[in-house]
Amino acid sequence: MERNGFLAHLQNEFQNEAVSSEEVQDFGLNLGSGASDVEKSLDPDKPSAVCSIDMSKDQKEVPLRSSSAVEISNSKELNVRSSPRRGLEHCNTAPVRPHNHMLIDSQEVTLYRSKTEKRDAPKHDLKLDKLSDREKKKLIVNLVKIQNDGTVEVDVSRSAPVASDLLELDAVHEIPIDTEETTKQFSKSVPRLKIAILVVGTRGDVQPFLAMAKRLQEFGHYVRLATHVNFRTFVKSAGIDFYPLGGDPRVLAGYMARNKGFLPSGPGEISIQRKQLKAIIDSLLPACTEPDLDTGAPFRAQAIIANPPSYGHAHVAEALGVPLHIFFTMPWTPTHEFPHPLARVPQSAGYRLSYLVVDLIIWWGIRGFINDFRKRKLKLAPIAYFSTYHGSISHLPTGYMWSPHLVPKPSDWGISVDVLGFCFLNLGAKYQPQKEFLDWIRVGPKPIYIGFGSMPLEDAKKTTDIILESLKDAGQRGIIGRGWGDLGIFPEVPDNVFLLDDCPHDWLFPHCAAVVHHGGAGTTATGLRAGCPTTIVPFFGDQFFWGDRIHQIGLGPTPIPISELSIEGLSNAIRFMLQPEVKERALELAKKIENEDGVAAAVDAFHRHLPPELPMPSAPSKEHEDDPPYPWQWLFMAIEKWCCLPCS
Repeated sequence: MERNGFLAHLQNEFQNEAVSSEEVQDFGLNLGSGASDVEKSLDPDKPSAVCSIDMSKDQKEVPLRSSSAVEISNSKELNVRSSPRRGLEHCNTAPVRPHNHMLIDSQEVTLYRSKTEKRDAPKHDLKLDKLSDREKKKLIVNLVKIQNDGTVEVDVSRSAPVASDLLELDAVHEIPIDTEETTKQFSKSVPRLKIAILVVGTRGDVQPFLAMAKRLQEFGHYVRLATHVNFRTFVKSAGIDFYPLGGDPRVLAGYMARNKGFLPSGPGEISIQRKQLKAIIDSLLPACTEPDLDTGAPFRAQAIIANPPSYGHAHVAEALGVPLHIFFTMPWTPTHEFPHPLARVPQSAGYRLSYLVVDLIIWWGIRGFINDFRKRKLKLAPIAYFSTYHGSISHLPTGYMWSPHLVPKPSDWGISVDVLGFCFLNLGAKYQPQKEFLDWIRVGPKPIYIGFGSMPLEDAKKTTDIILESLKDAGQRGIIGRGWGDLGIFPEVPDNVFLLDDCPHDWLFPHCAAVVHHGGAGTTATGLRAGCPTTIVPFFGDQFFWGDRIHQIGLGPTPIPISELSIEGLSNAIRFMLQPEVKERALELAKKIENEDGVAAAVDAFHRHLPPELPMPSAPSKEHEDDPPYPWQWLFMAIEKWCCLPCS
């Protein structure tokens, strides 16, 4: 049975008076389609696409000034040791003072609010809490379609009266925004903490959290980074304690690529999804409470940092009674300025609503796993089918790991949300390239990098042939990154191409004329910091979001979905990137990114949002394991949040 069959069945259930939680759980994440549009909206021949986000108003014409990125671009000498370190010496979004010694027990730390902070009332007042369960079901049926590319379409025009009342569109009163870009300094006592960082995703998802873990450890905190076992060596080589989370990032990436998102397309995909979900969720509590697997040293988290795809993060924090801080590389907080990256929204009035709809659909899919986890492992009460805070992270302190010069902080994100700047690990500082590679780079003009990182490919040979012919047509040299898709299948490597297995992007990209990649947040950030014009070839999820943004600010052509990649399209994209004015814009943005320290800003935000009094939990007594759950009142009374499969 294919996706449209599941959704049609679900539609019939929604039209009935009641839907049982058991039936909903059995459908996994395959929920939320609009009424009569279900079948035709899932036309398998319909091309993949995601919402177009117009933020051109944020563009400013700034004259090009000299910068380290410019010097790199113009340099004739190749730095064989490493690329210059950029992004860690300067602080712009949230400046912090240098820390010269570790926290002992407790220390006064000088903190600053983010410069990007803006205060404003929400443009649309959502009234979901006032709706009955039946009204919520009707709302989803009227407003939502699931597309074949895995995105959620939210069309408020199809139920204008309901949407108008829900959003209170006629009662909007604009409040002037305080645009003063000043920082407020204050001091706060920060104790030395045991911190568990929970990360689900690919290596690109893990990397910024590893940079943050190292900086937290420099402050004197004890940090454990829990992620997939595939990245054990990567984490431990950075000097950070590792704990394995369930789930296989290769399987997850393959699932997302095949299903064009987080919705399973058939019974076989549902079984894969459920197995990965269960493995991840079941590993969360041990990651926060179990001793070190190598040394046996005891560990019990006093604070948790997590990305949204780590699913049950809020429930573990609730059970342990510890603070939780969310960090992520894509927008997940509702805003009226642009829609959810996993949604298509034709009308701006539906932008903010799209976040709640995506959260709700994800919640319907994982509710069975979460409630089983709460009852069986955490000894907590289950959560209602239509919980008030079904899947939103809006009530949690949240930090976004991108540059405010790429996507400024929306005016309706409050003081609990920070746009921090990119968080770079600077792996290139220790990279030693092979002599053969250095010689190849030196003998000609700067090449075009083309690679898709952790993304699997349905036909690696066909994709490789397209890349080779495109480089030939554009008259350019190229570096092909093999990645997990195993690019580079040909009997003999042409002279104008170098096949690369592994190389830190922060070393490689400054030596490239332009880059073509899948649009993962980390790869996108590294390319922009290097001053590289960029072409995004998105596979799913937030990759479309970053591709749209790159195009809107003039740093690359229109994104080319992997299903539409062609010789003509790619060769034209290469020509677009090599235009002098595109390179100038890329170098100007690189200079702005150079003056940011996203890692310092992330650590500063974590310290700033810690509650005044931190609980120091002790291990629960085994004789009371079956007692009713204790209702933690101080922080998590209204927090019930979780999210979806990784999108980068």
